[in-house]
Amino acid sequence: MAWTPFGKSNTSTTREVSMEPTPTPQTPPVDPQNAPAQDESWFSSLEGQLAVDVYQTATDIVIKAPIAGVKPADIDIAITDDVVTVKGERHRDEDIHADDYYCQECYYGLFSRSIILPVAVSTDEADATFIDGVLTVTIPKADKAKTKKLSIKTL
Repeated sequence: MAWTPFGKSNTSTTREVSMEPTPTPQTPPVDPQNAPAQDESWFSSLEGQLAVDVYQTATDIVIKAPIAGVKPADIDIAITDDVVTVKGERHRDEDIHADDYYCQECYYGLFSRSIILPVAVSTDEADATFIDGVLTVTIPKADKAKTKKLSIKTL
């Protein structure tokens, strides 16, 4: 079957499209001061995504994540053969009413990040440190699979 541009083919049906503008209902402008409160309950069940740097050295895979304002006890790290998952929660120190914020960019609540590892690792020898608000996870690379040469026997 030959390619035809824009989905046109000799087997498709065509219909006329009106180029006249479709009338739209007019809605009055909304005054931000008197706007109804929006329901944000759907947002409370979402997790924030942790920003990470992932790089390799000759012997290790290293994951660095800035996690300011979180205690090490509030961070959970799980490592499998091919995925590292970092989960945690940032708690608010004080109760500030939403109307009192000029700007709020910091994320509070649950966060997580799963990283697919590019090479095989030795999970038993992994190490994590938390210094100056930066989590560093160091995972040694697994020894490369040894290659065995087979000789072919003739019968």
